Amino acid sequence: MSRKTLKPIIKWAGGKGQLIGEISALYPQGLGFTIRKYAEPFVGGGAVLFDILSKYDLDEVYISDINAELINMYRKVKNDADGLVALLSEFEKSFLPLGDSERKICYYEKRERYNRLISCGESEDSHEAAALFIFLNRTCFNGLYRVNSKGLYNVPMGAYKNPQICDEENIRAVSEALKKVEIVCGDYKESESFIDENTFVYFDPPYRPLNATSNFTSYTENDFSDKEQVELSEFASRMRKKGAQIVLSNSDPKNTNSEDEFFDRIYSSYTIRRVEATRMINCNSASRGRIKELLISNC
Repeated sequence: MSRKTLKPIIKWAGGKGQLIGEISALYPQGLGFTIRKYAEPFVGGGAVLFDILSKYDLDEVYISDINAELINMYRKVKNDADGLVALLSEFEKSFLPLGDSERKICYYEKRERYNRLISCGESEDSHEAAALFIFLNRTCFNGLYRVNSKGLYNVPMGAYKNPQICDEENIRAVSEALKKVEIVCGDYKESESFIDENTFVYFDPPYRPLNATSNFTSYTENDFSDKEQVELSEFASRMRKKGAQIVLSNSDPKNTNSEDEFFDRIYSSYTIRRVEATRMINCNSASRGRIKELLISNC
């Protein structure tokens, strides 16, 4: 039976769609390790998750993120695709026929409604919040998810002519694939009890900023500093000792400072590959375009 090719439901800054070829080359197959369990503790847009689900029949899958609204969206896709598709179809039919000025009004009304659900504590386990999350993602500037210090979404509207707000076929296919996936809202460390010697783990944490001006987005109101990067490397090493196969992505500090050995030092016992990626979103125009990113693995 042919398998459906799954696509991410949302766009995501730093998403790994463009690096799937390089990352999939590191999947631990043919090395005495068969992928039976998969964990992705910083799931984001899920490009690697959906590639894995498209290719392998797995016994267990675990995904998590500290972004509660993102996790609510995945849970609603998993548990009620019908309700989500109905709302998104309604949003799409009302938005696409509008002119530019009317679209702008509509976008900011929906952003305000989404933030009201968050600030009132009504976004958890909410079909409306999940549908608004997808709508805003498909119509905002460059698919960003950025919040202010209060955790409220503050990305302006994008300039797409004909955004696809409701991809019903993919939503239903993803919903079916997620039936066997454990979806957790929480810190990556909560995955420890799931990970064992049969697990392939992909870590895609918030990237270390290349310079003082490149850290212009926040996916939650929390930061991920060098201290947290070191703690993640220590956690990955503990999972490695369990026998897990690990791939981890991050920025390459040598793009801006050839003497910066931060990741080379904390992952000195791993294989570090430098691959080319296109950075589309950066407030510093000099930092846009082709740059190097890191793929760190014990595979």
